[in-house]
Amino acid sequence: MLALLLAGCGAKQPPPKRYNMQGEIKALDAAGKNATIDAGPIGDWMSAMTMEYPIKPDPEFAKLHVGDRIEATVVVNDLKYYVTEIKVVPKP
Repeated sequence: MLALLLAGCGAKQPPPKRYNMQGEIKALDAAGKNATIDAGPIGDWMSAMTMEYPIKPDPEFAKLHVGDRIEATVVVNDLKYYVTEIKVVPKP
């Protein structure tokens, strides 16, 4: 019985979900590699809001400036999430 219980604890987690994001950079935290982004709705994960997102990897963070409009991917794995594959888009 214990072996079955332990085997269940090691069950594979589902792969992370990936969502498209569009938004505007409102603030940057270089020490934490986080960006505050005013984003539209993000798939079935989140409604439109402004919040802080970790940015990965570091070169993605380095290309951001306050006021940039971006298109990116949000990777969600249970309660952990981060933004990656960022493209700065021209302002309308």
